[in-house]
Amino acid sequence: MRSWVALPSLLLLAGCATPMGDGSGDHAPIAPAVATAGPGRTAGHASFANDAATAALATAIDQRLGIMRDVAAAKFISGAPVQDVAREAAVLRQVGDGAGALGLDANAAQAFFAVQMRLARVVQERWLADWRAAGRCEPCGSPVPLATVRERIDTANEMQLTALYLLSPLRPAEAGPLASQLRRRLAAHGLAVADADELVAAAGAIRRGAPAAALDRIRSTRVLRIATTGDYAPFSLERDGRLSGADIELGRGLAAHLGVTPRFLRTSWPRLLDDLRDGRFDVAIGGIGYTDERAALGLYSSAYQTGGKTLLARCRERERFDTPEELDRPGVRVIVNPGGTNERYVRQHVRHAQVIVHPDNRGVFAEIAAGRADVMVTDDVEAELQSRRWPGQLCRTYAGTLTPGDKRILMAPDPALQAVVEAWLLSQLAQGEPQRLLERALQVDVDAADSR
Repeated sequence: MRSWVALPSLLLLAGCATPMGDGSGDHAPIAPAVATAGPGRTAGHASFANDAATAALATAIDQRLGIMRDVAAAKFISGAPVQDVAREAAVLRQVGDGAGALGLDANAAQAFFAVQMRLARVVQERWLADWRAAGRCEPCGSPVPLATVRERIDTANEMQLTALYLLSPLRPAEAGPLASQLRRRLAAHGLAVADADELVAAAGAIRRGAPAAALDRIRSTRVLRIATTGDYAPFSLERDGRLSGADIELGRGLAAHLGVTPRFLRTSWPRLLDDLRDGRFDVAIGGIGYTDERAALGLYSSAYQTGGKTLLARCRERERFDTPEELDRPGVRVIVNPGGTNERYVRQHVRHAQVIVHPDNRGVFAEIAAGRADVMVTDDVEAELQSRRWPGQLCRTYAGTLTPGDKRILMAPDPALQAVVEAWLLSQLAQGEPQRLLERALQVDVDAADSR
């Protein structure tokens, strides 16, 4: 039985395993969200790792159950009982050690694998019953060596922990697809929908363990978990399955500096605080501003982009919204995207105007252009971008700023991580790199919008 001391190295593959295979036990690494090109260097394109990790978790569970045919054959030949208490206990110890190394709650991870062990026994019993009824065991003629079988099981277990490292605690957006995939995959092994749902519930119970030094974990796993919303150009934008923007490149640069692989994880403005509290990321980027609530749970870097809130409206109504006071008047329709500092400002300062909450941060500006809303409070960088995207239609109507709106990197509460990030960021600022990335992202985004 191999040691799982080297478990974190599997995260180099992509943080998960490939969503391929038929349950036979074959496995291969997923194509990375950002392929490695030498230590700490990245190539290719960035994308969210959540979906790949969810698929990988389902695949690894499927593969583990598929291996049970060979396990059953070995027991058919030897006459050994289906339940091997000593082996199961040893595997659970391995699982606990591997989960702990990744900062996951060891007991919850062991409970998740205990469910799989029960289902594995059910599958083995079914194979044995079929062979006894038929009077022959087809795979027994050329049995797979027990050491090979156990190696494959260990690998499937490791692949699951790797995926759980990126997914825990499981969110509804991931639990639903996982349940759907597991119901289909487990049915192929003769298992019930209730079995799939029990596995999802057990996976959902896995939380982060006791807080550990984030920097040490990043270095040991050689993975940097980066949360971003993917809906805030020019900082972070998902388009056609790919992530782009100034802060995406900033995150890739930070990972390269640390000599690790970046894994981008989807968050949202309303959920960012919960994801920070739950330890879902090491750093978060994407035009993130300062709030006291976030600062109480995590740590911030220095500002790498300085600006503030301003007003964006239709160009023909420039004079109607050229002062802050004109924002809060009866009959004015102020549109906001939920969960961020834009909405916070509106809730604090708007008492008389109508507030419209629009859930799609990327589509909110079209609402103003179409006349379904009048004005939006947004950062000056975004106002600049949207005025370029909608020339002659949308304009920044207030020349000043309503409140400071600096952009910072939000981090897990580890002073050692903060010190490393801060030193790197200050060197980048000295070279003017964040501003260059921002200007490039502005132009790329406008060019992409024009091409459509």
